[in-house]
Amino acid sequence: MVVVIFLLVARTGSDDGPAAAVETSSGDSALVRDDSRVIGEEGSSEVTVVEFLDFECEACGAAFPIIEELREKYDGEVTFVARYFPLPGHFNAERAARAVESAARQGRFEEMYQMMYETQSGWGEQQTPKDEVFRGYAEELGLDMDQFDADYASEQVAQRIQKDVEDGLKLGVQGTPTFYVDGKLLEPQSADDFHTALDEALGR
Repeated sequence: MVVVIFLLVARTGSDDGPAAAVETSSGDSALVRDDSRVIGEEGSSEVTVVEFLDFECEACGAAFPIIEELREKYDGEVTFVARYFPLPGHFNAERAARAVESAARQGRFEEMYQMMYETQSGWGEQQTPKDEVFRGYAEELGLDMDQFDADYASEQVAQRIQKDVEDGLKLGVQGTPTFYVDGKLLEPQSADDFHTALDEALGR
């Protein structure tokens, strides 16, 4: 209950109101692209959960265990997609996204994604660069560090993250976390709202 309340009251950067709803038929190109990062394996249905997220956002951190529970419950059925949306007010958010994307380029997206949230309290909400902290995570995962360093500093990775941000802005995303279920904006009032939306989308 505490997690859900935190998610509802601490959603970051949404002072101007909710993101606009997106119809599946017209919004998929911006909502989910061919290179969008899938958490785990793709589901057998066409139903997706898309989250625009910021790894430094405390509300996103509060939503993380809810998403993990949903992934377990709907494993094999639903595809969960993460879109980068680092907010300017979070000093290390873009750096964290670069670290996750760099790990993804070595096939370790899910591990680095999880590590960021599991360690968020140790590096978040600080005004000093945490590049070495994130590099340490890459070493823990056994990544090729020469490749990681090159990717982390590369324009390609920066542009990849910015593309997600631009897609979010086109969709009307104003804060994190912002969720879409089956192509439609979901503004959950409780964790049960995720289950209801997914069950409906799956025809249950």
